[in-house]
Amino acid sequence: MSDLKDPRVLFAAERTLLAWNRTSLALIAFGFLIERSALFLDAVSPQAVKHGTDVMTFWIGLAFIAVGVFAAVYSSRQYSHVLNTLQAAEFPDNYAPRWGVGVNGIVALLGSMLILSLFLGLD
Repeated sequence: MSDLKDPRVLFAAERTLLAWNRTSLALIAFGFLIERSALFLDAVSPQAVKHGTDVMTFWIGLAFIAVGVFAAVYSSRQYSHVLNTLQAAEFPDNYAPRWGVGVNGIVALLGSMLILSLFLGLD
């Protein structure tokens, strides 16, 4: 529990949440890039791609996307716990601190939908 009665504690927690949001977005984008890299390699040089490369890049890409989704969900959970420890004096008037949680929730939902679409082959 914070006894500082200073809104900078809230803003520090919010910056941390948004840093994790950027990290989760980067992991999801990197996972998608890895998942699609076999298609690129096949288009550039079909004879250079070994059998099984597409399966390997598929699972590695999905793993990165899943880690990004997990990072978005877990960081939202941690931020919510921090919000529950703050006192009313640490929240500026008319400030909505839950927007970051909502944005992370949307990122996690869209990342999960991406995993599902790739897994089901709905390119």
